[in-house]
Amino acid sequence: MTGGRTRDGEERAGGTVLRDAAFTGEPPSTSPGEGRDRIPGRFSLIGDVAVLSIPPSFEGDERGIGEAIKRSHRNVRTVLNKVSKLEGDKRVASFDLLAGGGTVTSHREYGFTYKLDVGRVFFNPRLGSERMRVASRVTPGEWAIVPFAGVGPFAIPLAAAGARVLAMEINPEACRWMAENAGLNGVGGMVDIVNGDAFALCRAMGKRSPADACEGTEEEKMGKMEKRTEKKKEEKKEKRQGPGFDRAVVPTPYGRDEILDSIIPLVRPGGSITFYTFKKRSEIAGLIRGMEELGLAVELHRRCGNVAPGVSRWAFDMVKLRGEVPQRRLTT
Repeated sequence: MTGGRTRDGEERAGGTVLRDAAFTGEPPSTSPGEGRDRIPGRFSLIGDVAVLSIPPSFEGDERGIGEAIKRSHRNVRTVLNKVSKLEGDKRVASFDLLAGGGTVTSHREYGFTYKLDVGRVFFNPRLGSERMRVASRVTPGEWAIVPFAGVGPFAIPLAAAGARVLAMEINPEACRWMAENAGLNGVGGMVDIVNGDAFALCRAMGKRSPADACEGTEEEKMGKMEKRTEKKKEEKKEKRQGPGFDRAVVPTPYGRDEILDSIIPLVRPGGSITFYTFKKRSEIAGLIRGMEELGLAVELHRRCGNVAPGVSRWAFDMVKLRGEVPQRRLTT
């Protein structure tokens, strides 16, 4: 890891605080079977980095738990304890370093490889099958848009399936990893990356066609999409007639459902929208009614795992039925 120490002994790796957790007493699993019921059994594995959230009842045993996990899982190089929720627009949490060292890793799923720094970008390893499900719906030649694209786990499979993808992400670190990952997975020419706020970028796009929106993103990808370059490219891009993306995939951050209001005008009539949100089951029927009032037909909705007691991540596959969007917003 790079970086120095803060006054209170915290070690910084880039923009992430990795605090060496103190441990008192013997590790929870010093002998076979001993104390294993005390080790939190569930953690996320991103490449060779294990991420867990240790309950307060284990206070004082964090380092031992981390060492026990590393010792019992040969594929784990680093163990992190998540000590804060996702913070800020960049959706990056804070972690305690429990075992090992280094947060840069390569995560592999369904034949794709994603390089990233777990401590500096957001990545959810539990949605691999969902990402493949969405990519399987792509027709080669589609134009697709993905806000909150992260390091590319939705955008890259879409591109591999034959779509030209406009990927929007506010975290410049994630954009750099996404560009590397697109090349690593052989779709560098199919993913146009724009570094900026998805809400502002959607407003700036207006009624521009997908080809126009993607054109010039090499010059504009640092959030300057609204300042179109006047320089003509040597190779003229083929433009599909008519505005509107064929597909939108929206992995919505918690509490940001209003992005759907910004995405709908960018999708052509008959185009597809896959929208993710966090809701209680009792809220789903009302949410579907609200989507229908916006001119969307919900073809499928499915739960994609629990995130809190009574709250789940839900996926909605929808089709846009009409061109003009009613002057109302989604009520959530």
